[in-house]
Amino acid sequence: MKDNQTIWLGKDDLTGKKDLLEQSKQEFYELPVLNELSTEEEDSQLGTSNRRDFLKYLGFGVGAAAIAASCETPVRRAIPYVNKPDAIVPGVANFYASSFVNGKDFVPILVKTREGRPIKIEGNPQSPLTHGGTSARAQAMVLELYDSTRVKHAGKINDDTTVDQMDWEALDATIQNALSAGSNIRILTPSNYSPSFAEALKTFKAKYPNTEVVTYDAHSNSAMLLANQNQFGTKGIPSYHFDKAEVIVNFNADFLGTWIAPVQFAHQWAKNRKIKDAHHAHMSRMIAFESHMTLTGSNADSRVVIRPSELGLSIAKVHNEVAKAMGGT
Repeated sequence: MKDNQTIWLGKDDLTGKKDLLEQSKQEFYELPVLNELSTEEEDSQLGTSNRRDFLKYLGFGVGAAAIAASCETPVRRAIPYVNKPDAIVPGVANFYASSFVNGKDFVPILVKTREGRPIKIEGNPQSPLTHGGTSARAQAMVLELYDSTRVKHAGKINDDTTVDQMDWEALDATIQNALSAGSNIRILTPSNYSPSFAEALKTFKAKYPNTEVVTYDAHSNSAMLLANQNQFGTKGIPSYHFDKAEVIVNFNADFLGTWIAPVQFAHQWAKNRKIKDAHHAHMSRMIAFESHMTLTGSNADSRVVIRPSELGLSIAKVHNEVAKAMGGT
């Protein structure tokens, strides 16, 4: 470096070589790539290759290799219908109303289809429960139809835990041969809300009277059912109206995320969290007591972190304070 404001670009710049000075006056100035790394004899053989030429050669070489290595583009033929269904128009989507049920998750949905293939799921805006709301599980359900790893055949599990594949006709025949009017039959099923499924079970039990249906849920609400039966005399799951509540005190119940009916509860809760105008400037207030972070707790106005062992004591403390305010003891 000559001084604090001058930088040498190489040996030729330091000595003031005339060829370098003439090149620097051009609009697009390129320093040779090889001149600093090779001898004068090698320069005469290789020429004065610069960065621009190097990128040209590189791009041409990569493009030529890609063209030479590429295979023939597959031919996809659009074959028209011989007898086109009236409800299907190529390129125009159809919508079908249905219901999504997965464990405790129940959502009325609209299924968007093209040429008979479901491609998108949204909530049904005409539903009085969800008002068009939906959940991530419901929207992701359409991916199950295109899962290449799902089981495509029926199978029979042997004593050594191996599975023998069989077609559906053989499976039906095997089951029918094993059934008889006097057989003791047990049907294991999760909780199901479908009236068609209930009618099918009723018809099956009428033909085979010794049939018993065993209901099992991996995530059961039996504790809530028994508690309501013990306290209120009704074995059922309650329904809530969060849109009518002014103050919500929540104890480890993630009703915005996973508890009972989160899609329905989220719509109700959001209605009372919006200030419509200056004359009705009122919002509900939510206080959450929880042991771990939940979606409900993250949206609460006040979140109190408690240990799991402190849950019962916290409920009793709040109950006593409410009773005292109402004039009780």
